[in-house]
Amino acid sequence: MRVDELSPAPGATKAPQRVGRGIGGKGGKTAGRGTKGQQSRGRGKVARGFEGGQMPLKQRVPKLKGFNNPFRVEYTAVNLHSIAKLDLVEITPEVLVTRGLLRKGDLVKVLAYGELAGKVNVTAHAVSKSAEAAITASGGSVTLVALPHKIRPPAKGNQFTNR
Repeated sequence: MRVDELSPAPGATKAPQRVGRGIGGKGGKTAGRGTKGQQSRGRGKVARGFEGGQMPLKQRVPKLKGFNNPFRVEYTAVNLHSIAKLDLVEITPEVLVTRGLLRKGDLVKVLAYGELAGKVNVTAHAVSKSAEAAITASGGSVTLVALPHKIRPPAKGNQFTNR
């Protein structure tokens, strides 16, 4: 049996009632639509979301949701197993960019997923505590790089001033 050979079981479907064929039979004249009003005439429909002239809900709700923190710092995560695969002693953001683990200008945060085989000296913008413990336990060292200056000045307003 193929998909095009499928059909409903006998008695599962029935023909729709023919309405609007004169006043002599059931469903004649107004054809079950009642008298007068938008639903009785023509297509009897309105556009999706139309609320009878009232300002629609999709236009009443605010457009921008949430809060964007201007001081948020976005890091790119680099795991210990990725550092171990590089087989280098000195790891810096520049090395990670050349090896394709990072894009130029990204801030690096080293996370502790994976294990280190040997001594590694890591230079990064941020390091998790467990990653730092793993690096120092393997005989390596961790150096933190200062974050670049923010271009945008701090926001003005009474929430940022001391009272």
